Amino acid sequence: MKPVSVIIIGAGNRARAYAEYSQYFPRDMRISAVIDPDEEKRSSFQADFQVPYSFASFREAEEKTVRADGAIITSPDRTHFSLAGECIKAGIHFLLEKPIAATAEECKELVSLGEKSGLIIGVCHVLRYSPFFKKVKEITDSGTLGDIASIEHIEAVRYWHQAHSFVRGNWNNSGNSSPMILAKSCHDMDILRWICGSSCLRISSFGSLLHFRKENAPDGSTERCTDGCKAESECPYSACKLYLNPAVTGWPVTAITSDLSPEGRLKALREGPYGLCVYRCGNDVVDHQIVSMEFKNGITASFTMCAFTGDGTDRRIRIMGTRGELIGEKNIIEVTSFQNDQKAVYDVTPRGVNTFSKHGGGDFGLLRDFISSVREGKSAQLSSSLEVSLESHIMAFAAEESRISGKTIFLKN
Repeated sequence: MKPVSVIIIGAGNRARAYAEYSQYFPRDMRISAVIDPDEEKRSSFQADFQVPYSFASFREAEEKTVRADGAIITSPDRTHFSLAGECIKAGIHFLLEKPIAATAEECKELVSLGEKSGLIIGVCHVLRYSPFFKKVKEITDSGTLGDIASIEHIEAVRYWHQAHSFVRGNWNNSGNSSPMILAKSCHDMDILRWICGSSCLRISSFGSLLHFRKENAPDGSTERCTDGCKAESECPYSACKLYLNPAVTGWPVTAITSDLSPEGRLKALREGPYGLCVYRCGNDVVDHQIVSMEFKNGITASFTMCAFTGDGTDRRIRIMGTRGELIGEKNIIEVTSFQNDQKAVYDVTPRGVNTFSKHGGGDFGLLRDFISSVREGKSAQLSSSLEVSLESHIMAFAAEESRISGKTIFLKN
C-alpha cells in the first residue's frame, strides 16, 4: 500500500515527535508539506524530515494545490479552532493536538462541524494509545477488579518541566494559551473518563500559583539567570543549568534555539523568555491543583497535578474495586485479588521501535490507528474522536471554574 501523505501544521517539538514516525515507518506515512509562519522553524523541519514543500499558512498551501490524505495540527493552542475549521472546510482528515480549542464554546462548535463533515478526526490524547494505559483499560474492563469504587490519579509534572513549559514557556499564561488543567492535564481528564466508562456528574477543584511569583525570588536574584544572579548556583530552576549543559542536545534545549552551540544557547538566554528568572516571568497558571470528581455510575476519582516532583515517574494511578486493586507506575502494573490476596504483575515497558516514541509509546500508537483509519475510510480504530474528547475538555473547564469560584460544578451531559 502507498504511504498515507500528511501535512504537518505547526513545526514545533510536538510536530517533530509525530514526524519521527515517518522515519521509522516510511511505508506507512509520508510528510508532503509543513506549514508554519516561522520561516526558521519550518525550514529546519523541512530539512530534517526531507519534506518537499513548506508554507507560511494553510491558505498558501491551498493556493499551491498541495494534496494530502490527512493533516496533523500541532500549532499553538489558540490557533487550533481556526486551523481545524480550515481542514474541515478543505475536506481533509486530521489529528488535532490537545486541547481542541481554548473555550468550551469553540470546542462544542468544532465537534458539531466535525460531525457534519463525515471526516476522520482524532484528538491527540496519546495516553490512550500507550501500552501502559491500554493494559489498565483492559484490566478494568475485564471485571478482574469487580466494580470500580474509586480512582486516585497523579500527574507529576517535574520541577524543571514546569519551569520550562509553564513558567518561562508557551503555556505560562492562560490568556495566551489555556489554563494548566486544560493545557497539561486534559490528558488525565480523558483517561479518567475512559476508565470510568461514564460521564462526570459533578466536579470540584482547588489550586493556585504558589511558588513562581516575584515575592518568592531569593535575595540577590536578577532579572535573568545570566545577569550575575547571586542565587543562580543554588537555584534548582536556573536556566544556565537547564540549557547550557552541552550534554543535552534535544528537548528542552531545542525549544529555545536552533543554534545549539554554546554561543547560540547563551544568546537565547540573554534575549529570549527562557533566560528569565522563574520568579519574574509574569506567568499566571497554577503550579499545583487537585480535582475531585463523581461520575454518573457512582465512581469517585481524585486527580492531583503538581510541579514540585522529581524525574521518577510522570504518572501514577491506583484503582480500587470491589474484588481487587490496581496500582500502576513506571510501566509496571500490579493487580491484587481480594479472593486470594495473590498479585499479578504486568510489565508494559515499550519495546522495539516504540521505545523511541514519546508518551510511553502513545505517540506512535496514535499515528498507527490514524493511518489505519484513513486507509480504511472509517474511524472505528481511533478511540479519541472529537466527540469522545469533548467530555474531558468540559471536565477541565469545569475544574477551572470550580477552582476560581470555590463552587462545586454540576456538568450537563
